[in-house]
Amino acid sequence: MKKAIRYLRFSDRKQSNGSIERQELYTGQWVKNNEVELVDTFIDRGYSAKTFDRPDFKKLQEFISKHHKRVDYLIVDQLDRFSRNASEAMGYVKKLQQTYSIQIVSVTEGITFDYDTPGSFFRAGLQLLLAEEDNINRSIKVRGGIYTAKAKEGRYIYKNPPFGYYKVGERKERRLVIDESQAAVVRFIFTAFLKEVPIYLIAEQAREKGFRRSGNVAIQRILSYPLYAGMQYVEPFKTYPGGLFPAQHDPIIDLATWEQVQRKLKKPEKEKVVVSDEMPLRGVLKCSCGKPLTGAPSRGKLGRYYYYYKCNKTTHLNLSAIKAHDQLRQVFGLMSMPDKAIKVIRNSADRIFENKIVEDKRLLEDKKRELASEEAKLFSIEEKWITNKITQDTYERWFSTINNSRISLRASIERLSGNQDKTYKILQKNLDKLSDLEFVFTNTNTLEKQELVKLGFEQNLYYHDGVYRTPTMIDLLAHNSHIMREKGLLIYEKKRENFSIPPLSGPDGTRTRDLRRDRAAF
Repeated sequence: MKKAIRYLRFSDRKQSNGSIERQELYTGQWVKNNEVELVDTFIDRGYSAKTFDRPDFKKLQEFISKHHKRVDYLIVDQLDRFSRNASEAMGYVKKLQQTYSIQIVSVTEGITFDYDTPGSFFRAGLQLLLAEEDNINRSIKVRGGIYTAKAKEGRYIYKNPPFGYYKVGERKERRLVIDESQAAVVRFIFTAFLKEVPIYLIAEQAREKGFRRSGNVAIQRILSYPLYAGMQYVEPFKTYPGGLFPAQHDPIIDLATWEQVQRKLKKPEKEKVVVSDEMPLRGVLKCSCGKPLTGAPSRGKLGRYYYYYKCNKTTHLNLSAIKAHDQLRQVFGLMSMPDKAIKVIRNSADRIFENKIVEDKRLLEDKKRELASEEAKLFSIEEKWITNKITQDTYERWFSTINNSRISLRASIERLSGNQDKTYKILQKNLDKLSDLEFVFTNTNTLEKQELVKLGFEQNLYYHDGVYRTPTMIDLLAHNSHIMREKGLLIYEKKRENFSIPPLSGPDGTRTRDLRRDRAAF
């Protein structure tokens, strides 16, 4: 009696086991009718036939290599259960017969493959090609459906929602909804990154806030994901262009912020600076040579550690952290604004804010008109492309240009439509802190200290010959710069942008009189 093994498979785990039961029934009936002994059965549940990389198919190969001498047939329900890749499948079928003398039987199609019989070879090859064509057609339908869902309808089609969202609804009505607790973490990641916080430190703080993804790469994925800005990337399909398209869900961050982060991500990665509470100025304070200072502890005779800022480029700087921090604390104390000045700012803020609202409304209307114009352009080129008035290359080139412009305009509209009142309230709430910047510097954490130094001196704070030096300082905070110089704390040498204007003279800001101009007037 001849002997056989059989192979059963279905590709989708969501299918019922009825598919396997049907295959068992048909192949079992063939075994019975042909009086063949069934030696073993191999079943792959939920695996595609695109390749042979399937668990039970590998076991089948091992079985054949060891026991092929007592096997005459490999039985399948249909050849597409065996494989949908025609060329690969034909090669393997040929190998089974020529190397192991095993013939493949397709029960439902009524084919017993025999490589030495031309008709049999042709029928088997035709069935495999038809199976592969069916697979290609289904792939085209799936990819077309994905393109329509994402590019035309703006739907998020994947099973698991991204961090910051959860799903509601069923099937085509399913949509993403913001999870506010997770969204706060996403906003923190974007804000911290734009503030030059190191990625490793963002990851640590994000985990403390409830971010469960591990590794720095997880942070970079969050930063690069357009979904958080209400957009999603779509692969091109046939003649339809790919790129970024608006999604139907609400964004967690504005598009302008996302684009700013993308530009920053593309820049070469800076040398990693480890943030230390003992040395908050590391990477922020610069040597006179222009290189950011590093730092390291030095152990004293009694085992106590003392911290020093150093320059890796030169050996002339070895600055005590205690001295550096005390000097800078005094500098910020002198940068504090008088109560009268703060009162003036508070009173003028209302007028400035009102003028800004009027200007933003005007800009918003301009941006809306520009967006409408871009939308009309896009409709026009689509119409010309459909009627064959322009080529596919021309359409794709113009689509890319106009779509990028639309994205930028939407970002501007989103920013201008935001709640400006929130900014005003933050300003009013924190103005009083300007009256005691020494307290602010002393009581903030390391990252906030770094941000304060960057803002106060516009990222241009240097140290040389025992004194801080800077060419840039916020004008409102520079009123005591002459006292800072007298005390040997900081020298403010302001860069003049226009040398045709005489420099200011005296603390009251009066200008030195030009006597030549006075004489010329007579």
